[in-house]
Amino acid sequence: MSFSRDFIALACRKGVLRFGSFVTKAGRTSPYFFNAGLFDDGASFDALCGFYARAIRASGLAFDMLFGPAYKGIALAAGTAMRLAGEGMNVPFAFNRKEAKDHGEGGTLIGAPLAGRVLILDDVISAGTSVRESVDIIRAHGAVPAGVAIALDRMERGLGKDSAVREVSDFYGIPVVAVATLDDLVAFLADDATFRENLPAVQAYRDAYGTHATR
Repeated sequence: MSFSRDFIALACRKGVLRFGSFVTKAGRTSPYFFNAGLFDDGASFDALCGFYARAIRASGLAFDMLFGPAYKGIALAAGTAMRLAGEGMNVPFAFNRKEAKDHGEGGTLIGAPLAGRVLILDDVISAGTSVRESVDIIRAHGAVPAGVAIALDRMERGLGKDSAVREVSDFYGIPVVAVATLDDLVAFLADDATFRENLPAVQAYRDAYGTHATR
């Protein structure tokens, strides 16, 4: 999709997507590193949430509200809700605290009550810990997890032969929507003169550890 390539281009320009030699949580040496926390100014973060909104709408996924797991998901849920509202789709959102508050409104949740079909927003899926915690919270409140929206699907093997993203999708029986995938990154590198020198290393990494995208 055109917005996937636009997202990759923004991530490269902003330094969110960097190239070099990085050790992943799985202990692999990756030729690229994605850090959504570096969308750290108003313009780029607004654009990021706009990409989430476009990916969510393009997926056709049915949901009633958004949930952002602490910490990165908090801003993503709020920002994406605003972008969706600007496109005529006004949905409530909520997020959690890491620790319960024992005064004021109390509890661990802030925002709208969890109800109906809840779409989880996060930056990436690595071990799936954040998704698991989010699903537990959503179900504990009597709501239903509708899916997960992430920025980048690295399309690499998780614990088994499938990708970490597909493992999460299959385990919980929910779809995962990605703004962009490793395939989108490879296509972008092949066409962009500034970053093309990184293509052989990324392709080699995909050959070694890659799987298919979920979408």
